[in-house]
Amino acid sequence: MSPIILYGSPMSLYTGRVRSYLIKAHIDYREEPPISRHYRETVAVRAGGRRSMPTVELPDGTVIRDGVAIVDHFENQRGHPFSPPSPKQRIVSRLFDVIGAEGLIRPAMHYRWNFSDQNFNFLRFQFQAIVRSNPEAGAERIMQHMQRGENPIFRDPPETHKVIETLYEALLKKLNAHFSDHPYLLGGKPCIGDFGMMAPLYGHLGRDPKPLSMMQARAGRTFRWVERMNRPEPDVGEFAIQNAEFLAADEIPDTLIEVLKHLAIDFVPETCAACQCINEWLDQQDDLPPGATMERGAGMCNFEVCREKMTALAQPFRFYVLKRVQDEFESLDEQSRGQVSALLSACDMREVLDFRISRDIGRANNLEVWL
Repeated sequence: MSPIILYGSPMSLYTGRVRSYLIKAHIDYREEPPISRHYRETVAVRAGGRRSMPTVELPDGTVIRDGVAIVDHFENQRGHPFSPPSPKQRIVSRLFDVIGAEGLIRPAMHYRWNFSDQNFNFLRFQFQAIVRSNPEAGAERIMQHMQRGENPIFRDPPETHKVIETLYEALLKKLNAHFSDHPYLLGGKPCIGDFGMMAPLYGHLGRDPKPLSMMQARAGRTFRWVERMNRPEPDVGEFAIQNAEFLAADEIPDTLIEVLKHLAIDFVPETCAACQCINEWLDQQDDLPPGATMERGAGMCNFEVCREKMTALAQPFRFYVLKRVQDEFESLDEQSRGQVSALLSACDMREVLDFRISRDIGRANNLEVWL
């Protein structure tokens, strides 16, 4: 049987999640940039007409667009091998998936685009590999667009840079403490949250020259986790733990609680502001029918982090992924909900269970749509 084709790029933030999953699940695949005629004329059409990374093409011609949907497909097909069965670990795994995919975009973009003197040559080569026509000029055009900050996802104003860097440096330290004791987030095997965190911590922060040098110099154990997540074997030789299992008795290590408490400093206020912004936008959409395509942004939201004013694109997709955390919580029995609620309170993350947008999001024709 032919291998699965993964359309992506080593530098792509979201491709990092899917590639790591395929490797750890021992799924045969071949990675290609999304530039071939077959991709343009067949794959992109089946992907809802949207060219995006990652997209996979299965041997039977089925196309799946977006990392969340791709991981869902293989988890469902294989009996959820990377989804912890116990309540606290299951919720924490899902929460890290949201944070990795949506909550760490700011440092990922900052360390890529605000250190162009250190990253430029490396990135130019990477972008040339995904531009089909006139790669040198095309890559230059894309990079200039991103460096100028014309897309609000890619740049934050200079006055916010100190907060972004301070928070990220502290995150590296806390992650390093955790990965000094545990090879993965929840023990001896990766969970869904590990794959979510690989999105920013590999594609941008674990490859681009500036953040890579920081990670290697300041957080060697975290860098080892990044390496480990791209290897098919457990790769846990430096640990006493040798079994590829989640921690027993639904344990959440104190080091992981410290990581979540730190992430809450940024993630909670942005999620709260984005929720309010999107709901206000939805209130004004009298002609938004069920099935309408969900766009990436729904206005700009304002919030404060460490007494610094921040502005960010309010992205409904954050709540599409966050709803999985909330649905998992609602499915628990009363005793388990109490335990999870107490855990999230200890992590300063309890509020995320209450941040809900007023319309649900589903998928149709490989696109996210309003229900």
